[in-house]
Amino acid sequence: MSAFEDFYRDKRVLVTGHTGFKGGWLVTWLTMLGARVTGFALPPNTRPNLFDAAMLDRNLQSVFGDLRDRAALTAVFTQHQPEIVFHNAAQPLVRRSYREPVETFAINVMGTVHVLEEARYARSLHAMIVVTSDKCYEDSESSRGYREDDAMGGHDPYSSSKGCAELATAAYRRSFYNQHGSAGVATARAGNVIGGGDWSEDRLVPDIVRGITEEQTIVIRRPDAVRPWQHVLEPLCGYLLLAKRLWEDRQGYAEAWNFGPREKDAIPVGELAKKVTALWGKGALAFQPDPAAPHETQSLKLNTMKARSRLGWKPALRLEQALEWSVEWYRAYYEQPQSARNLTEKQIESYMRISGA
Repeated sequence: MSAFEDFYRDKRVLVTGHTGFKGGWLVTWLTMLGARVTGFALPPNTRPNLFDAAMLDRNLQSVFGDLRDRAALTAVFTQHQPEIVFHNAAQPLVRRSYREPVETFAINVMGTVHVLEEARYARSLHAMIVVTSDKCYEDSESSRGYREDDAMGGHDPYSSSKGCAELATAAYRRSFYNQHGSAGVATARAGNVIGGGDWSEDRLVPDIVRGITEEQTIVIRRPDAVRPWQHVLEPLCGYLLLAKRLWEDRQGYAEAWNFGPREKDAIPVGELAKKVTALWGKGALAFQPDPAAPHETQSLKLNTMKARSRLGWKPALRLEQALEWSVEWYRAYYEQPQSARNLTEKQIESYMRISGA
């Protein structure tokens, strides 16, 4: 099926956050590659959601639990003995982090520490990817893309929590994972991901989809904010490749990695909104900047030369293709909800052919 097929077949893989958008696509891909997947996450918190729509619990061991519950994590590691971990679970929303900062730090920082702590005692473990965010960097509003050696920071609670997760992971790596035989631990920082099956609050494409399907005006709060848009399969391909490299050389790749789109695919929010509604053929947009809105970074770009040169990873889809696939997925779902699983797998297969993954 792909370059990953033989590698992931029958390997025990733990994915935290499997009930979320990115986690749902990741576990689908892993099961297609023949991995023995266990998922650990809270139940889905939106209706609809990808986990239920694509019936993801049919092909993996799904465990509902909270990262803040050490005992629950201990039980999962003890019972399933993972060889590879993708730590993807998080409180992922900037605006929610302003409303619930304590919860955001508890999940994103201490939740990550709990996973790192359980993993250090897992004799079965070879490789772990801790997924953070492009927002982990100190907000310098630089026109150049952030590089992996730039300072951690973050203005808002979400961004700061992801910077903290990076620092915690680096500390654990230096203190506990730098010995012979210990697992390779890397962090992955991705840009704004789009694709079918995301119904999160305060995210651009889900907000547009809700507006179109509910025939309501779509309010765009920050039309001039620039973001590095990419299809969800792009960084996931990077994560899968990075885990394979860590398995082969545990310390040689145990560091931070950026996964972002082509530079020209980092475009303003308003421009992306117009592209989505044009592809769908309908949708009323209202650009209403809110000067009282909580602070969000105006411009975000990632430098991905390290992943390109050392991992051999690069974006496979143009932004136009990513948007076409996203609109195709949502339109098919609303016309025939039971098509979600097949379409998700079909798009993964198409991506593997295009990318050579």
